[in-house]
Amino acid sequence: MTPMDELRFDSGRICLDLLATTHPTEHLDSPDAVRTWIRGAGIAPSGTPLAAVGPDCLTALRQLRADIEELFTRGQAAEPLARLNARAAAAPPVPRVVRTDTGDLIRALHPDPAGEALLAAVARDAVDLLTDPAARSRVRQCEGEGCPLLYLDTSRGRRRRWCSSEVCGNRVRVARHRRRSTA
Repeated sequence: MTPMDELRFDSGRICLDLLATTHPTEHLDSPDAVRTWIRGAGIAPSGTPLAAVGPDCLTALRQLRADIEELFTRGQAAEPLARLNARAAAAPPVPRVVRTDTGDLIRALHPDPAGEALLAAVARDAVDLLTDPAARSRVRQCEGEGCPLLYLDTSRGRRRRWCSSEVCGNRVRVARHRRRSTA
């Protein structure tokens, strides 16, 4: 399995996808893992060097993750809120259009963004979600056994129960099938 295969991007929001990097184990364990997550989350297009992402960015992203988790699960503590606002205040990465050798137009970032800019994109997503009452009311915790993940329920009828139908939902269905088969 590649590091990208272990990462989850199915919560419906970048800031909630960041929270999934701790389950079931820590996935952000190196600057390379951070670069992989940033590209996977769509903050930077594939192929963006992300040379500025180093150990400091890893530490800052983990702190941002802890602050976002605190704000979504335990309330509006002053320190996490202040740190989130400080992160969101930085200028986010600037997108641009680049023509490839084949003439196709692709999205790139100009210039290779600093870690602060990349973290600002995540922080701004969290600010948007925290301050949108309609969207925030759709944030749910997975009903899967032992799964702490949060997701944005955009299902029709708002009846989504699991962070991922393929992961937690499948576990529940397999367990139900086994119970029926043994009974």
